[in-house]
Amino acid sequence: MFFTYLRRELRRRRKAALVVASGLALGIALVIVVSSVSAGMSRAQDKVLESLYGLGTDMTVTKAAAAPGSGGGRPKFEFDAKGDDDATQSTDRVMVQGFQTLASSTVAGIGGQNGVAGAVGGLSLNVMKVDGQFKRGEFKQDEGAGQGGRSGPGGQGGSAQPQGEFRGGGASFDANSYTAYGTDVAEQGIGPLTSSKITDGRTFKTSETDAKVAVVDSAYAKEKKLGVGKTVTVHGTKFTIVGVSTADSGDAAANLYVPLKRAQTLADAKEKVTTVYVKAADPQQIDQVKAAIQKNVPGTTVTTSADLADTVSGSLSTASDLAAGVGKWLSIVVPAAAFLVAGLLTSSAVSRRVREFGTLKALGWKSGRVTRQVVGEALVNGLLGGVLGIGIGLAGAYAVTAISPTLTAQLGGSGGAGGGMGGGRFMGGQGGPGRAAASKTLDIALTAPVSLSVILIAVALAVAGGLIAGGFGGWRASRLRPADALRRVE
Repeated sequence: MFFTYLRRELRRRRKAALVVASGLALGIALVIVVSSVSAGMSRAQDKVLESLYGLGTDMTVTKAAAAPGSGGGRPKFEFDAKGDDDATQSTDRVMVQGFQTLASSTVAGIGGQNGVAGAVGGLSLNVMKVDGQFKRGEFKQDEGAGQGGRSGPGGQGGSAQPQGEFRGGGASFDANSYTAYGTDVAEQGIGPLTSSKITDGRTFKTSETDAKVAVVDSAYAKEKKLGVGKTVTVHGTKFTIVGVSTADSGDAAANLYVPLKRAQTLADAKEKVTTVYVKAADPQQIDQVKAAIQKNVPGTTVTTSADLADTVSGSLSTASDLAAGVGKWLSIVVPAAAFLVAGLLTSSAVSRRVREFGTLKALGWKSGRVTRQVVGEALVNGLLGGVLGIGIGLAGAYAVTAISPTLTAQLGGSGGAGGGMGGGRFMGGQGGPGRAAASKTLDIALTAPVSLSVILIAVALAVAGGLIAGGFGGWRASRLRPADALRRVE
């Protein structure tokens, strides 16, 4: 009897049921779209951060910032005076980025802290290369000058001084810089190289701890026309390229990757690292691990991904703040308003069915049975609204993913020595080599992934909306008396 009456009433009041269901559907669809976009923002930020410190890294440890004026100084370049004018001279300098290093033993000390699942050291280098040639000038004698030239002072038979000038000559040199990263080939699961994929050749072998081999970033390889099997010379050492890597998003952490021990030799920084990449055993205990490292390993700066996320600016940060602020409030206010409107519409519908419910009570229906009937109808409307809302929400999320709007993320310096997560990027021509770049800009395509939990939340909202609307109407219906129906009889 319950389902028969329910089906008949819903069929009779299709328009009213559709209005209630549509209101709930819009609220539920908004929740799905906002939640999926927020998830996409979070995923985009993760990509930005992983482009710097790689997969599996929860925090980095660098040396505490040095006092102003205590840096390593400017690099010096020396050239020999060669007789051949056409001879090209070239020299390079390998410098530790930031000039701040930690002892390699620090890696083991950090790895032994409670809550640390793994720790790997890395050495970030900046290679400054200068090449060019000197050109000898020529002396041009004046045409009006005599063969004997000019006598000395006072015409007293001084040595002859030819008249004329030097023309031409000078020097033409180009300065180029690129970044190199010394990676621990025995532990390749943590660090900046994990943010790239090997697209040609291979990665390092665990036995190549001091080998003269290198992995080159694909963008740099294309610019310099490098490839697997070719060689690149760094400070007089020839490295054979064994692989080409491509960054998953944005720029790679370095242009060139070499074994850590070999990088230490190049920079004259034996048993030194610039950054220690740390993986926590429990992602929920990152703050506790950070505190333990800061307490037990003095003279270091610990930077977590959350700390680095605070430096993200640009349209990604603005959109993320908007989704986290206004978007979440809308996802709360709009469904609440939809539930309220659905409740009021259901209550209004009950008031138009006074004669019907009064007559049913006169025929022996209890108030509880009438209430259940109204709640049942409202619950069906809510489920119908849930289905419509999930469909609209999925369509909206798919549209965002299909359009994939591009957001810009700008990462500022972390303030710590060595550049924070990933050791920082260095730019030639902006304050000289060895100076950390002020920011790094990446373009990230926004997606809107929809998780199963969001769908379950949408179903729960649909049920809640139906129950709230049914509660309004059921309360109104339970207060009706048979006499109300008689007063409506014309």
